[in-house]
Amino acid sequence: MPVPMVIIEGPKADVETKRELVKRITEVIREVYKVHHVSVIIHENETENVGSDGELLSDIIARRRG
Repeated sequence: MPVPMVIIEGPKADVETKRELVKRITEVIREVYKVHHVSVIIHENETENVGSDGELLSDIIARRRG
């Protein structure tokens, strides 16, 4: 049986956050697909490399911080 693979695109995170994310995502995939093996890949993105509604996320965050 093929192994489900989940790719997560998100902000930088510490290793504990990534461990929790991988654990919880894996639990859900195992439950839904009824499989044992699950692969999870985390792509971390800098805020200056992400756009939302025509603006860089880094600019949006800076503006909200004042």
